[in-house]
Amino acid sequence: MAPELTPEIILVFGIIVTALIIFGTEKLRVDVVALLVLLTVGLTGLVGPKEVFAGFSNSAVITVWAVYIVSGALFKTGVADILGKFILRLSGNSEWRLIAVIMLTCGVMSAFMNNVGATAMLLPAVVSVAKQAKIPVSKLLIPLSFSSLMGGSVTLIGTPANILATNIVADHGLPTFGFFDFTVIGLIVFGTGILYMLLIGRRLLPVRQPPGDQREASPLKTYISELSVLPDGKLAGSTLLESKLGADYDLTVVGIVRGWKTITHLERDTIIESKDILLVEGSADNLVRAMEELGLVTRDEGENQEELIDKLSEVEMGIVEATLAPRSSMVGRSLRSLQFRERFGFNVLAIGRQGEVITKRLRRIRLKFGDDLLLQGPRHRLDVLQDSSDFLVLEPQTTPQSRRKKMPIAVGLLLIVVTLTITGVLDISLAMVSGAVAMVVTGCLSMDEAYESIDWKTVFLVAGMLPLGAAMESTGAARYVADVLLITLEGYGPLAALAGVYLLAALITQPMSNAAAMVLVVPIALDTALSLEANHLTFVLAAVIGAATSFLTPVGHKANVLVYGPGGYKFFDYARVGALLTLTLFIVTIVALPKIFPLFP
Repeated sequence: MAPELTPEIILVFGIIVTALIIFGTEKLRVDVVALLVLLTVGLTGLVGPKEVFAGFSNSAVITVWAVYIVSGALFKTGVADILGKFILRLSGNSEWRLIAVIMLTCGVMSAFMNNVGATAMLLPAVVSVAKQAKIPVSKLLIPLSFSSLMGGSVTLIGTPANILATNIVADHGLPTFGFFDFTVIGLIVFGTGILYMLLIGRRLLPVRQPPGDQREASPLKTYISELSVLPDGKLAGSTLLESKLGADYDLTVVGIVRGWKTITHLERDTIIESKDILLVEGSADNLVRAMEELGLVTRDEGENQEELIDKLSEVEMGIVEATLAPRSSMVGRSLRSLQFRERFGFNVLAIGRQGEVITKRLRRIRLKFGDDLLLQGPRHRLDVLQDSSDFLVLEPQTTPQSRRKKMPIAVGLLLIVVTLTITGVLDISLAMVSGAVAMVVTGCLSMDEAYESIDWKTVFLVAGMLPLGAAMESTGAARYVADVLLITLEGYGPLAALAGVYLLAALITQPMSNAAAMVLVVPIALDTALSLEANHLTFVLAAVIGAATSFLTPVGHKANVLVYGPGGYKFFDYARVGALLTLTLFIVTIVALPKIFPLFP
């Protein structure tokens, strides 16, 4: 008999469908969509006033932001430096060994920190290793991101989805998961993923050329000029910032010749003096306009380009590649509004976005997460980029010795937190917050850096979506879907119902985050299990693993987006590699999971 479809259930489904469409089109930020969902379920009376904002005090949300701080401390203390050297030492120049070691390293890291953080930590090291081994970086970065998703399924704190699913089960008054209850099936999934990538996936990985490897296409020689500052010109006595050569003329001053000396360390407040000779990079049109309006002339001596290149080499100019960090404040802003050149001292030569290389009107383009920036500027300014929380510089980074000394403390605190959680001495939320506070108190990272480490989008996403999960329960929408699922699969047995829950989670997670998918699918998994009088933990685990299979598109998970630009990938590269992996993990999970967590208690 078909379940009854009430107006309240129809309203809940309408909210879910609308949210999925907006998530998929990316017209609004995910955290904004979540807050709109929160307000909608509150204003329509689907949940009470107290339940609307309960998500912000939910222990799962608190645990999520604490995990981000602990992950940030591991990043700041230089764990990535050690891992990069470890990867190269173990794998050498072999492609298959590199893939294996990278996936193992990232997967183990993802088991104890958030997936995006693990990917971000290893990304610069993997790019550097690829260059040294002379292997296309596109052969390594999809394995990096995929391994972070699979490794997150190994422990309770591996991903916000695990934490959230555990909390939802506990809220229903049912026995829930321990720290390592995910481990056996998680390791099977992770091991299967590595074997797939080594045997099949690596043959499907594309050979792509990211923007950073196209540097020969933009030779510096054609853009370098030597300009003298006239005594009665507008620049004499002004600072580089006040000159607005970058802001108004799109020119980069890469050095100043003053007498017999070439000044290489230029800052925003460096003063331009009369008769200085500026080594300037920029287009011919902009150079001519600056000369006419600011009182600049070309050198009478007319040094040739080779001599100018020699002077430029004294400035140690370089071309570097950087991608926007997961929590970059620059997302949605243009290079012009950021005063990028004036702030960092680098000229943006190109922006890589979704397989396209953009070189025109760069200062007007609004940056997006995952953009890959090709930058040119003096190498002594590289530390300005590396110290910024807005970028992941795809160059080997050196952690200051003062921070490196804190690495054993950061790793030790992580081990203490895990031990306290496993032994049950402290609840997971209290243990993680204690660890986060300890990281700040011991100086592994500052309080400002702790705030910067938190992915506030995810925090608001989870807190905003939780009331929708409550509405699904209170209106009977979760029960309705579970009943429809059981009626559809009636006669095929409980294993078919388990497969249905897995596929539902895998499908929903493609246009939205796996944490948000948990809010929708876990109540359905619980109601399905209870209807069958089956083991609810088995069905919830199927939902958790299904929601982790965001392999089909670059926008399915932030880890995929993060490697998109640096790898020079195209949109369907992910599906080409990930489709068969998704199918393989589905079969393995449905076969193995009931043997670890029996279908019936």
